[in-house]
Amino acid sequence: MSGVLMMVISIVILGGAYLTYGKWLAKKWGIDSKAKTPAYTMNDGVDYVPAKPGVVFGHQFASIAGAGPINGPIIAAMFGWVPVLLWILIGGIFFGAVQDFAAMYASVKNKGRSVGYIIELYIGKTGKRLFLLFVWLFSILVIAAFADIVAGTFNGFGSDGSLNAANGATATTSILFIVAAVFFGFFIKNKKPSSWVSTIIGLALLIASIAIGLVFPIYINHSVWHYIVFAYIFVASITPVWALLQPRDYLNSFLLIAMMGAAVIGIIVANPTIELSAYTQFNVNGQMMFPVLFVTIACGAVSGFHALVSSGTSSKQIQNEKQMLPISFGAMLLECLLAVFALITVGALAVGGQLPEGTPPIIFAEGISSFIGVIGIPEAATYTIITLAVSAFALTSLDSVARVGRLSFQELFLDAETDENNMSFLQHILTNKFFATAITLFFGYLLSVAGYQNIWPLFGSANQLLSALALIALAVFLKKTKRSGFMLWGPMVIMLLVTYTALGITVGNIISKFGTSDFVFYSDGLQLIFGILLMILGVFVAISGFAKILQKENDKESSFKEIKQAV
Repeated sequence: MSGVLMMVISIVILGGAYLTYGKWLAKKWGIDSKAKTPAYTMNDGVDYVPAKPGVVFGHQFASIAGAGPINGPIIAAMFGWVPVLLWILIGGIFFGAVQDFAAMYASVKNKGRSVGYIIELYIGKTGKRLFLLFVWLFSILVIAAFADIVAGTFNGFGSDGSLNAANGATATTSILFIVAAVFFGFFIKNKKPSSWVSTIIGLALLIASIAIGLVFPIYINHSVWHYIVFAYIFVASITPVWALLQPRDYLNSFLLIAMMGAAVIGIIVANPTIELSAYTQFNVNGQMMFPVLFVTIACGAVSGFHALVSSGTSSKQIQNEKQMLPISFGAMLLECLLAVFALITVGALAVGGQLPEGTPPIIFAEGISSFIGVIGIPEAATYTIITLAVSAFALTSLDSVARVGRLSFQELFLDAETDENNMSFLQHILTNKFFATAITLFFGYLLSVAGYQNIWPLFGSANQLLSALALIALAVFLKKTKRSGFMLWGPMVIMLLVTYTALGITVGNIISKFGTSDFVFYSDGLQLIFGILLMILGVFVAISGFAKILQKENDKESSFKEIKQAV
């Protein structure tokens, strides 16, 4: 199979899906371009801040992508490239993009509130609290997995103790990139420059960061980077979005263009051949294609985390409702294309049908840089840009999920009727953003020490279960507001079947290690507790949601009130 042919087929299918299915959904649900969005009506200068479409798109893509669409397809390629490609395209269009659009749409129609609030409004307070607890536990898993990936990407030493200049350069560049984003944020806020000036300055800062990083690599080991990354996440997740998140997302948009452009050019000029088998077998090294394929690819096809970003951060920055389709549905389809690029890369680097060695981000960066090297561009520079992009997206995901985790923990102890001026001392502590962030990151750090490889199966399963629960909540919202939601029913049932099978296998594998030398209480014990809790919480939320979906509308007055609240 030709890499160019795979890419062209994917672009045509994904582009066609946006122009047909995406626009049909927008018409079916209804977009009011004249309505004031929550970014304006709820503007608080911290979370609710209107931003330009390009900035929000950069934030949405960087947050939902992270390392997921690169890690997942490369790992899942053990089953062959055909199953991976089919799930990326089918899952991305009919599962992932629909979920992301519905989550953002429901949030914007409900004052920019999260899926948890939507559950409270349309399902009930108990359902909301169970869901928020699920989200908080899940956020901890995401933080643990992605923080370890970032720390590994910045690790300046090889397994034999030798210096890793490429990782060191990426670390320096990433630090400079963050510092530049902060200064850029204050500059934009105070000077309000034109788009052209912002673009020129943004590009200059990005190029300077890369150039300095290549010359002055930082050599710090993996464990120390863990501490640094978590300290950064703490600060970033409580900082006003205009000071770091929005300006860095703007700079991220240049990285996005550079990375995707480099991938397209590299694949076209190199036209790599996919050396993987189209299909290997159903059971590979004890891993069954169902459900492993679906929970491994995760972000490249459908991800519950996306619903949290769409309804937790991006929806609070939307300037106009008509921007929701490209920012949510469009960003998901672009992520699918990135997943296809990852599949092409691992397929091209395979030798004799065997997957290449190395972590997925390194495999991806090496593949794209080698493709670009065909036209004479130094591989070291391309490698740094690609790894910078992957680490920047992973850091953005960490910022977003830490913020979502913090908000979920705070909302656990708040109701719509809570008077924040008359809360008890304990409630003040539990809803304090510094305490909520600290306790979330504390458990995230404990899990991250186990390494992302050990966390990924549980993370993938929980991620897809979260998607199923979000789809249930969104289906209830659409029903209660008299909008068509049948397009969500199939995906939510299928994802429930997939995820409970996967979670059952994951929990069973951990239990089977109990009492043996392979069982590590510190990491396996914590994962076991998380896995069982997630399964129990998922059952209760799903039952509550299905009860509302199947409930007949008898109380017209109550139904009318629900519609008025959401429109």
